[in-house]
Amino acid sequence: MAFESLSEKLQNIFKGLRGKGKLSEDDIKAAMKEVKIALLEADVNFKVVKEFIREVSERAKGSEVMESLTPGQQVIKIVNEEMISLMGSETTELNLRPGNEITVILMAGLQGAGKTTTCAKLAAQLKKKGKEPLLVACDVYRPAAIKQLMVNGEKVGVPVFSMGDKLSPVDIAKGSYKHAKENNYNVLILDTAGRLHIDDQMMQELKDIKEAVEVDDIILVIDAMTGQDAVNVAKSFNEQLELTGVIVTKLDGDTRGGAALSVRYVTGKPILYVGGGEKLTDLEQFYPDRMASRILGMGDVLTLIEKAEQEIDKEKAEALSKKLTRAEFTYDDYLDSMDQIQKMGGVKDILSMLPGLGGMGGKISADDIDESQLSKTRNIILSMTKEERANPGLMDMSRKQRIAKGAGVDISDVNRLVKSFENMRKQMKQMSGLFSGKKKKGGFKLPFGF
Repeated sequence: MAFESLSEKLQNIFKGLRGKGKLSEDDIKAAMKEVKIALLEADVNFKVVKEFIREVSERAKGSEVMESLTPGQQVIKIVNEEMISLMGSETTELNLRPGNEITVILMAGLQGAGKTTTCAKLAAQLKKKGKEPLLVACDVYRPAAIKQLMVNGEKVGVPVFSMGDKLSPVDIAKGSYKHAKENNYNVLILDTAGRLHIDDQMMQELKDIKEAVEVDDIILVIDAMTGQDAVNVAKSFNEQLELTGVIVTKLDGDTRGGAALSVRYVTGKPILYVGGGEKLTDLEQFYPDRMASRILGMGDVLTLIEKAEQEIDKEKAEALSKKLTRAEFTYDDYLDSMDQIQKMGGVKDILSMLPGLGGMGGKISADDIDESQLSKTRNIILSMTKEERANPGLMDMSRKQRIAKGAGVDISDVNRLVKSFENMRKQMKQMSGLFSGKKKKGGFKLPFGF
């Protein structure tokens, strides 16, 4: 998860503030010093950090905190508000033209930022919104750039316009506009060439495309993992091209993510989307308030709901719900539920969006969730016969031994899964009794140990 380290550090700092009945100026000063260090270590631009700490400190020393019955909570509230302000208080949309008018989006960035993949991700998002996008291969320099765009376009079901690598990007952009007009496409996404560093030739080419076709959005794709350099790149592109927005990629894994907290402040241009992961669905619209909540461990339930609506098969979910209430859950159902979780980004991603569970005050962290165990569980279930998956009661020692061998695991792993599954079914049976109005003696625990 992006900002995992920063989130953990900030939550530890605020935990200390929550425990105090009253805050002195020294308490606030000490906390702000720790916040400053945490932000700098997350690669947030030092000028941004300086201004952020100044704003928070001034507000934290005011009467709203010093005279509050819950001063620690008030400081957290101020940090949250200032962080939202830092990233841009409102969500910014693309400048899409109405109806069937053609919108032209020019995608720019350095080589290696994930621009070509992001073009396909963005096209997929726009297609979901009812638009008719067309990807345009304007990168005629990088070997295999056109092929990569075509492969990704095919995966998301969006056509790619190409005129090969012999014509100029300007001619290709003009040709794509004519093609879009004749074939009723209403969004052009121009995948332009990147370089290893900013140079005059690249900038001039982008300016020429901008003059040749009427561009509605100039979006810079930057790699969050480049840290401070990402902010410098954004500033340079904006000065020469007048950007309309930014997409931050690779905001996952071990990235410190400081670029996402800095780029809006430094360039004055909004972050439109953030990307994490290689899947062509891994692109989220950027909501400053939701991102601030995730960083501060307050969760992001709205994004979780949106992901669920997009990714979860409603018919399967309803069928599974009925099976749960009837205690008819099978190993096939278990596999289905695992697939639904993976579609939403995996257990860690879901936990990071639940209030209190992302940090859990140190009780649960991403490291506590071993997703390799889910892969092992999947292999065990897939090693069962169709009959065994549908009828969990058939399991005996000889079957378990065969399954263990087929899955390449120890017999104890199979026993553990079977026992856990049987306990879960028993608990569901108890719950189904409650749902039907029958009263049971004694309590019961929720499945999966929660």
